[in-house]
Amino acid sequence: MKKLMKDPFNLVIAGVGGQGNVVLSQLIGTALVNAGYLVTIGETYGASQRGGPVMSHMRVSKEMVYSPLIAEGTADVILGMEPSETLRMLGRFGNPEVKTIVNPQPIYSVDVAGGEAEYPEMDKLMDAIKGLSAKTWVVSATEEADKMGSPIVANTILVGALVGSGVLPLDRKAMEPILQERFPKALEVNLKAFDKGMALVAK
Repeated sequence: MKKLMKDPFNLVIAGVGGQGNVVLSQLIGTALVNAGYLVTIGETYGASQRGGPVMSHMRVSKEMVYSPLIAEGTADVILGMEPSETLRMLGRFGNPEVKTIVNPQPIYSVDVAGGEAEYPEMDKLMDAIKGLSAKTWVVSATEEADKMGSPIVANTILVGALVGSGVLPLDRKAMEPILQERFPKALEVNLKAFDKGMALVAK
């Protein structure tokens, strides 16, 4: 397994309430700890209701334990579970070297659903994300999970994409026991989803 590309390595996971942001960060963090890394995770929440912004800061090191919050402009990778939140986090934590993985499935706020606000045009939103990133992987996790008949595994597809992108010192072997522990009754579909995520970034 390869080494950490930077120490400390700063990962931001951006989404909205109800997407499973915290579970996703726990899966990745546990795998890294099992691989011998020191990991700190900080969760920040916007509006407390379902649909408000949620962000996980993850700092990974082989040498020491770092404070959990990532300084603005210092993210190495942003994993975006929702495109508008991904762009917002890029504006705060991005830099010329940041890499981005984004699920292009929008989640509309109450204001947008009620016609009081307008969601950004998707093409322009994705262009902006790509323009602010050194490299961007667009991973249609929600769409692929729907095709599999199990929408809930979208997050596992994103985990597979993160691992498959090569930005972390993890591989399928490292993730399999984590998925088995977390999803003992749905291991097969989650392994399939993980493999799908790896395949999507390998194209």
